[in-house]
Amino acid sequence: MPLSDPIGPIELSPGRPPLLRADAGGDPDAWAARQRAALRAAVAEHGCLLVRGLGLDGPGAAGAVFRRLSDALMPEREPFAPRRSYADGVYSSTKWPPNQQMCMHHEMSYALEFPGLMLFACLEAPASGGATGTADAAAVLDALPAALTKRFEQEGWQLVRTYHEDIGASVAEAFGTDDRATVERYCRAHAIDAEWRSDGSLHTRQHRSALLHHPVDGRRLWFNQIAFLSEWTMEPEVREYLIDVYGPDGLPFTTRFGNGDPIGEDVVATINEVYAAHTAREPWRSGDLLLVDNLRTAHSREPFDGPREILAALGDPARLADCAPTAGVGIG
Repeated sequence: MPLSDPIGPIELSPGRPPLLRADAGGDPDAWAARQRAALRAAVAEHGCLLVRGLGLDGPGAAGAVFRRLSDALMPEREPFAPRRSYADGVYSSTKWPPNQQMCMHHEMSYALEFPGLMLFACLEAPASGGATGTADAAAVLDALPAALTKRFEQEGWQLVRTYHEDIGASVAEAFGTDDRATVERYCRAHAIDAEWRSDGSLHTRQHRSALLHHPVDGRRLWFNQIAFLSEWTMEPEVREYLIDVYGPDGLPFTTRFGNGDPIGEDVVATINEVYAAHTAREPWRSGDLLLVDNLRTAHSREPFDGPREILAALGDPARLADCAPTAGVGIG
């Protein structure tokens, strides 16, 4: 049944994100200003909200609404793939092959500070596919095998990266500079073990919690990018090529158990199967706005055909230390 609140009925349907049909009267920023508290309350209640009918038609309009609805926008740090920047805190969606699935993840879950709120605006909907799926992190945690989540709860996970100049995000794109001393200072300040290799590449390792608690309601959540940034999520021919060129220890990214043990293909498949079973999706329409509580709700991007232009912003910075992580955030 639709749920009534000050912003109107929110449509709740199995397999679809909560949907609000809005009438912005041609001024989405003014509408967002009036409805800010109600929209944020809806996201707090449901974990995400798709707003349809705003008529967002360009980076300026989208950026104004992003800034209106968030407490603050933050820059992306340590990206795994490049984005285009339209304005401070307003980005394109991550560059990822359109014919490949971008698996479920929580934005920047490998960082010590990450967005509490993700904001997306659809300027041009694709001809087919391309939905931004969502999945409830508490439900995913409950559905995963107990023995697996217990191990991750106790050990955490590791993200292992190698920054090459010719694939993925470069050192300069990830850290905002290629000055080695500056990069090393950043890594020390953010609990990242960093090593420069003889070929000029940077190899990093960071140990993070795989589970945390929501800072508002204390809800226990599956919060990580264990599956998304795994070598087993790559297309098989891509993985084989990268191993052939860079070696198994030189992949642009992969993940490990907290003690450094490899994570098998079966584990990654299990995680992605649970995500798939809990995915809600709704095809984009041009002008749509999607708000996602980045802690409570994972998001994905499905393959698509035709042009697709989605803008993104990282809002409401949250600190891992304030989320009662279940495993240490240091190295080792």
